[in-house]
Amino acid sequence: MKKTFAVIICLSAVAALCACGARITPTEDTPAPAQTAAPTAYQSDAEKALSSMGTDEKIGQLFIVRPDALSPSLTSEQINDAANYGVTALTQEMTDTLKAYPAGGIAVFGKNITSPQQLKEFVSALNAASETPLFMGIDEEGGTVSRIANAKGFDVPKYESMEKIGATGDTKNAGDAGCAIGSYLKDYGFNLDFAPVADMNTNPDNVVIGARAFGSEPGLVAGMVSAEIDGLHEAGVMTCAKHFPGHGDTTGDTHDGYVSVKKTWDELLDCEIIPFTAAMDAGTDMIMAAHITAVNVTGDGLPASLSKVMITDKLRGELGYKGVVITDAMAMGAITKDYSSADAAVKAILAGADIVLMPEDYKAAFEGVRKAVESGTISSQRLDESVLRILELKERYGLLK
Repeated sequence: MKKTFAVIICLSAVAALCACGARITPTEDTPAPAQTAAPTAYQSDAEKALSSMGTDEKIGQLFIVRPDALSPSLTSEQINDAANYGVTALTQEMTDTLKAYPAGGIAVFGKNITSPQQLKEFVSALNAASETPLFMGIDEEGGTVSRIANAKGFDVPKYESMEKIGATGDTKNAGDAGCAIGSYLKDYGFNLDFAPVADMNTNPDNVVIGARAFGSEPGLVAGMVSAEIDGLHEAGVMTCAKHFPGHGDTTGDTHDGYVSVKKTWDELLDCEIIPFTAAMDAGTDMIMAAHITAVNVTGDGLPASLSKVMITDKLRGELGYKGVVITDAMAMGAITKDYSSADAAVKAILAGADIVLMPEDYKAAFEGVRKAVESGTISSQRLDESVLRILELKERYGLLK
């Protein structure tokens, strides 16, 4: 009996030792236990795309350009001419330019449109020529600024103005308009509408906004803006609320040159900013920073599109906006009269903008940003921050699949 008990104790001791593999030295007869691989951290499609990009590909994501900017045979005057010299079909030189300067998106204008079939083919060809899926954007506000609805040969819903819709007082009308506009944009291959106009028509001497705005009362405009965003989203189209911090209480035109708004930040918060905060709450995908200078807010004399105070401190910091910030078109006089294409692009990115819209000279702007990245003026972290935000938006709309 004692002998049996001793054997049991011995076997138990061996079993205890065997239970703790670290106490037994592996031999040829007792191989080491297999190591369990550490779990791989989940990566979104946007993160995967970012990690696979070279510097030039990342820089390209920061730009949305006219299709004409991809055509080296055109002068900058022709490229930025609002009505003439429009490129209407993809050429080999455009394809080559897009590979050398891989833009993140294209903005189509009326001069690029000749017929429904041409437009579909052109948009499709542009997308096929880009390694990373493009933002395909257009100004289709409803009313005077409607590139497709105002083109000949297009049987789409037409609206006299957003002011008329606002005058009904019924936000459902704004939502229906957004859905209708978004639906035909989607049909022609667009995924981004530079709308809604979140400005208010608060200054009777304003020469830019007028009937493009839903009205002059903050609550009314906020409700209409939110509803139009919902309608565009229902159609599967991205939105861009414009023109932050509000172009309604100005008298000049930033297409021509310097324009300022005299209100303090508190005064803007009580009026012009209200539709923009409503747009944020409605989930607008982008907010467009205007070239207007808020002289009693920033103190830096810079247009909002180039101002760190307006974009980083106010829009992102104080108002808490997390989405994509895009500048207004950089070929406008308010920029070109004082800044080169390269300087303006670098200043916009340093101010906190994610996308530089339509620089006067795309190649110069691209190379300016590249030099700023190489010198460390724009850090790799700052570059990746904007590119990831852009790619996350593209992923959210299924563009990275």
